[in-house]
Amino acid sequence: MLLGRILLVVALLAPAACSTGRDAVGPPDTFEFVSPGGQTNLFYEPAQRKRVAELAGPDVVDPSRRIALSDYAGKVVVLTLWGAWCPPCRSEAHTLKAIAARGKSEGVEVLGLDVRDNRQYAADFVRGFQLGYSSIFDDSGRIALRLRGLPLAAVPISLIIDKRQRVAAVHIGEALEADLHPALDRVRAENPS
Repeated sequence: MLLGRILLVVALLAPAACSTGRDAVGPPDTFEFVSPGGQTNLFYEPAQRKRVAELAGPDVVDPSRRIALSDYAGKVVVLTLWGAWCPPCRSEAHTLKAIAARGKSEGVEVLGLDVRDNRQYAADFVRGFQLGYSSIFDDSGRIALRLRGLPLAAVPISLIIDKRQRVAAVHIGEALEADLHPALDRVRAENPS
């Protein structure tokens, strides 16, 4: 019984031990997701926003090509965490494809982060849906861990990144255009300075 309580305490303290200190996944001034009251759709006012930790890795389709979120500096970005194994990601692909297609004229880019996936399945997903935007391949989930606090088991997740590479909004679960466009419109209209 005592051993069981000790193991329970260790299990509860382990996540906290991994997320603080100088060796944490991201610097303390970077974004860390907190969901007040379990909310799944959050918007952050400019004064509340924190920078996204650097996210970079190989392209899903072309592993010799490296993609980084910093490549999109100065642009509004919809960062989508997805997996070919995820049924809601398949439904959501149509929404994100439409946003990416219109994004060029609206000043919005879409960038995928394919988590815990098989490269061939992920590449087939990108080609099959003809997504029209790039995705970073993150088979181990280590790149996604830089987005501290996000419930990675809840993929798909969409983050709206402002022109200064700060998280402006988070949407957990399958996103429809109606879910993302109000936040996208607000962030696009902001002065980046």
